[in-house]
Amino acid sequence: MILVTGAAGFIGSHVCHRLLDAGQPVVGLDNLNAYYDPTLKAARLARLTTRPGFTFSKTDLADRPAMEALFASHRPATVIHLAAQAGVRYSLENPHAYVEANLVGFMNILEGCRHNGCGHLVYASTSSVYGLDQAMPFSEHRGAGHPMTFYAATKKANELMAHSYAHLFRLPCTGLRFFTVYGPWGRPDMALFKFTDAILAGRPIELYNNGNMVRDFTFVDDIVEGIVRISAQPAAADPAWDAHHPDPARSSAPWRVFNIGNSDPVPLMRYVEALEAALGRKAERTLLPMQPGDVPATSADVSELEAATGFRPQTTVEEGVRRFVAWYRDYYRR
Repeated sequence: MILVTGAAGFIGSHVCHRLLDAGQPVVGLDNLNAYYDPTLKAARLARLTTRPGFTFSKTDLADRPAMEALFASHRPATVIHLAAQAGVRYSLENPHAYVEANLVGFMNILEGCRHNGCGHLVYASTSSVYGLDQAMPFSEHRGAGHPMTFYAATKKANELMAHSYAHLFRLPCTGLRFFTVYGPWGRPDMALFKFTDAILAGRPIELYNNGNMVRDFTFVDDIVEGIVRISAQPAAADPAWDAHHPDPARSSAPWRVFNIGNSDPVPLMRYVEALEAALGRKAERTLLPMQPGDVPATSADVSELEAATGFRPQTTVEEGVRRFVAWYRDYYRR
């Protein structure tokens, strides 16, 4: 049995469907909070609860007794931990939410795995951990020690917390640094969702850094494929790891980190043009300065992911945006 946290979330719901399609029984955990429209979370969850092999638990990661009971009851062989307080800008407004979900919650995940025989913990990190590092493409073999936002800091902390448990308790842990995920059933606080809503409503879209942004936009199906493949390969200690020249991507403990990105950085304007083409409408654009915590560009080196799994994300933004728009129009009847 596989435990997927954040099962009613954007990526988590897709992962659950993928595992169920493969015949894997899944326990899905989510607290269904109101960070964004709970009706969208409920709709994602409704599609899962009708499927054989799926069990849902409405549980808050930060609720230690509830988490202990959940792990003791189900004793998952693998945990895919995708639940978190998301959002870069929201971390400027409510940092305590990130402590509760991303630090206290992750502690409860680690303890649950440690005490209940989990064979592999796979957890979501983020490209935001690279922060001030602008040597691209971003590589796992650099330290990623200068995050620019508290959200990114909590995710970097997760990587370090996981390493300690991998070292002390030999718990296999793999962190996955996602790069700008988009696609059907996406989050309303993310750019593609907001742009689509604004264009259809005749409102201008807001482009930060005067539109001069570059992102490694990664389609959700590619993210899911990477997660599922990695989850089947528990992290192992690297026998060649050198403590005098430590590689930040590996360890003498069963611990790894991987990038999952499209490795094809796209200017924001091309992303907007793909959306305009899919909608058949032009966008009115409002150019704004860079926002606190933003970086001008991201680009993923995915050679480690490809070497480990044989998989390399490759969905173009034109194809991915078309698929998002088809879902959006169907779901919202617009």
